[in-house]
Amino acid sequence: MPDTAVTMAEILDKYRTVAVVGLSPKPHRDSYEVSRYMQAHGWRIIPINPNASEILGETAYPSLTEAARHHTIELVNVFRNSADVPPVATEAIAIGAKALWLQLGISNEEAAQQARTAGLQVVQNRCLLVEHRNHHRGA
Repeated sequence: MPDTAVTMAEILDKYRTVAVVGLSPKPHRDSYEVSRYMQAHGWRIIPINPNASEILGETAYPSLTEAARHHTIELVNVFRNSADVPPVATEAIAIGAKALWLQLGISNEEAAQQARTAGLQVVQNRCLLVEHRNHHRGA
């Protein structure tokens, strides 16, 4: 099942709390730029980075599981290598996330299918910032 504009639109319209796996504290990194943009547009960013304590003014957590003890996570946005996605998808399912978004250049069909089978909406190889801009430009 391919990613569709409908799935992206539903995610962009429904969810506002996003855990960002692989969010870097370095402002020049894509994960930081995308997360800062989403935060500026009213989204709650929950950084997932075991090597940071705070990013973008938010407490960083070492894992989705730990973050889910403190927050209800709707969307999991992934900035990791494609090969690293399966355990993230498993954890996203376990914490009850509603959607899994793999950033531009990231795809893992096995993990995506696992997430879809568990009822999550899935987007692969798309930039959340770009799709948000496009969605609101057309709205």
